[in-house]
Amino acid sequence: MTACDDLPQHVSDAIRWPLALTRLGMGAEAVVRAFWPLWSVLFAALAFLMLSVQDILPVELVWISLGIFALGAGWALVRGVRRFGWPSRAAALARLDATLPGHPILAAMDEQAIGAGDAASSAVWQAHQARMAARLKEARPAEPDLRVSGADPFALRYVALLALLVAVIFGSAMRVQSVSALGPAGAGLAAGPTWEGWLEPPRYTGLPSIYLNDIEAAGLDAPIGSRITLRFYGEVGALATRETVSGTAPADDAPGLTAQEFEIAQSGRIEIDGPGGRLWEITAIPDRAPDVQLDEGIEASFEGDAQIPFSASDDYAVVAGQARIELALDEIDRRYGLRIAPEPRAAIELPLPMPITGDRAEFSETLVENFSEHPWANLPVTVTLSASDDLGQTGQTAPEIITLPGRRFFDPMAAAIIEQRRALLWNRENAEDVALLLRAVSHRPDDVFRSATDYLRLRTILRRIEALAGLGLDDDQQTEIAQALWDLALLLEEGDLDDARERLERAQERLSEAMRNGASDQEIAELMQELRDATDDYLRQLSRQAQQDGQDQDTAQNRNMMEMSQSDLQAMMDRIQELMEQGRMAEAQEALDQLRQMMENMQVTQGQRGQTPGEQAMEGLGETLREQQDLSDQAFRDLQEQFNPGQQGEQGQGRQGQTQPGQPGQGQRGEGQGGQPGEGGETGQPQDLEDSLAERQRALRQELDRQSQNLPGAGTEAGDAAREALDRAEGAMEGAEEALRENDLAGAIDNQSEAMEALREGMRNLGDALAQRQPQQGQGQQGQAEGADPGRQRDPLGRSVGSEGQIGSDENLLQGEDVYRRARELLDEIRRRSGEGERPEQELEYLERLLDRF
Repeated sequence: MTACDDLPQHVSDAIRWPLALTRLGMGAEAVVRAFWPLWSVLFAALAFLMLSVQDILPVELVWISLGIFALGAGWALVRGVRRFGWPSRAAALARLDATLPGHPILAAMDEQAIGAGDAASSAVWQAHQARMAARLKEARPAEPDLRVSGADPFALRYVALLALLVAVIFGSAMRVQSVSALGPAGAGLAAGPTWEGWLEPPRYTGLPSIYLNDIEAAGLDAPIGSRITLRFYGEVGALATRETVSGTAPADDAPGLTAQEFEIAQSGRIEIDGPGGRLWEITAIPDRAPDVQLDEGIEASFEGDAQIPFSASDDYAVVAGQARIELALDEIDRRYGLRIAPEPRAAIELPLPMPITGDRAEFSETLVENFSEHPWANLPVTVTLSASDDLGQTGQTAPEIITLPGRRFFDPMAAAIIEQRRALLWNRENAEDVALLLRAVSHRPDDVFRSATDYLRLRTILRRIEALAGLGLDDDQQTEIAQALWDLALLLEEGDLDDARERLERAQERLSEAMRNGASDQEIAELMQELRDATDDYLRQLSRQAQQDGQDQDTAQNRNMMEMSQSDLQAMMDRIQELMEQGRMAEAQEALDQLRQMMENMQVTQGQRGQTPGEQAMEGLGETLREQQDLSDQAFRDLQEQFNPGQQGEQGQGRQGQTQPGQPGQGQRGEGQGGQPGEGGETGQPQDLEDSLAERQRALRQELDRQSQNLPGAGTEAGDAAREALDRAEGAMEGAEEALRENDLAGAIDNQSEAMEALREGMRNLGDALAQRQPQQGQGQQGQAEGADPGRQRDPLGRSVGSEGQIGSDENLLQGEDVYRRARELLDEIRRRSGEGERPEQELEYLERLLDRF
């Protein structure tokens, strides 16, 4: 084939616009590759002038720099002219044809070289030409290649462009003309003197800077502390400034100044005298002190967490606040333990919580703190709130008298202990009176203590107070005893639900026996009062347990619970007493059975239906741990009596008739111990009692072995760790059993402590194993039978899954910690970590998402 010199008309028409655009793009390539050094030099020179570098450098250095820019621009221009060439039509055709499959443009320019006379050969040629012509209709302009990275490996063109962008944002085009004043005839060449000015408010105000050249109004409001910056260009001395806002003596500027800065301290005027000058009347806006006030609605939670609401405001922002709490001595009822002067005690100072996000100009927050253990809890105090701003100004409220919120104790013995604890902290001179009063209220322990262990703890505390009262308590001893009294009061107040239930059942059984034996009216009244007290105690423990567990009485799992008010129970018990006094014992017994059934139907937890094997194992291990604790307590009491036989009768008297859960026959042992003192330094205990403890220890070890064999979580690291911990517990129990048989109570107690610690570790590991298995059981949980209790389902964090399928829990996962403070600490920690740039990028993005959400 031979090529034709000209394109056929139909080919030219088909590629007219693609060819023109391709040629234009090739021209753009030629311009960029030839002249990119020229505009890079021009960008750099313009950025140099707009950023007023010429006003900082010496004149000689400025002219040298401008000369370098001029030489560079000249070289770049010559280089560009020499390298620039407009692309030809043939080159554009070749570029466009290269983008098409089969090169249809060259094919259209070809003609048949041989076989023109052959019909078959001509038909093939025509078909080929038609196919190439069809491809021409798909022609699109070739994309230009504007990259010059090969010629500019250091990306100097981008450096020049970045400098120009910075100059456009932070510089000014008006500064370029100041170059004209640098030469010998600069004053004549310049268009005239000019100026620029800025007003910058204090940063803490959050207000934007103001470009004074754009302010045509005669009046201007500005916060006190705003900085005024003025710069003069052109003939030196042609412009001058007069101002009365800085508070200094008014005076004309010294000649030759090209810049001036001062702060606004008062209202006044600013005048620029000279060509193009301006005059403003400045109104200085003072920064007022923050305002803070104590809101109504101070509350205290069941655990004693005080919630003190407050609101604060400022014209810009409140940066910090403080609450100061002092004792209102004149408002206190100075009786009993408070009659003497209190010991000096520092005021309570707490930082006020600030909003983590959002506007701090006006907000409301709540101070959450637990003052329950403070000596001033539930006493009148004065509260003073203060708030400060960035300027250091402080506003505060007038002292307001409130009762410092703290935990309330409803158990009579616990309340008495807390009252005496406060007296001891009020002044340590009350120590002897505290010991005397506590001995008086605990004179009959059977009436006020549910457990002999609690009574023994109180007696230990009493002995320590009495021993130190004559010598004088120091600060550490006072704090130690106060903490021991607090822990004991909590134990008595919170009590144990099983003990309350046992007391209620015992009262019901005694009342039933009285009905069968025909008790007198006085006995009936006493037994009914005992039943009322036991019922009140049980309901109080029931309510406290529900509140601590976060149960909602409106949830589906509690809808089947029998709802009874206190008045309903009172009416039913009054009816029982009335029937008994009338001699209608059968009806009274029937009513008592109904009351017993109603109390049994009341729920504290979600019940036992639908328990998973893991939950059953956790419950069994918890029961084993409690029984081991009871056994260790009994061994400890026996050890005390072994070395202090003179106290046997007294302690046995206090324990007589007290039977602990898991300790059958304890009351009988106490009675026997009281009547058989030790002889000749021996233990004073029959050997069969030690054998009894050893037998109970052996039974407990066998039960743990049975639980270990049925332990779930096999195959997981946490499950294996749980089994290992339980094996250690079983070994420690075996050692305790041997020590008990050898009458080595001290060694037995040590082994029992090791067993309890291993049991706790095993329960923790088992909980981890169950949490790891939870995601794998998600599909199985969806297929539970309809009769299964949805309240028993748990998410991977161990929280209950609601009956409607939602994930969440009202359980107190922090177990008594200050929830609000803990949340704030977590947010502060997230903010701190988000500011550490060395952390991985994925972690920083995750932290930012957390801050955006919370």
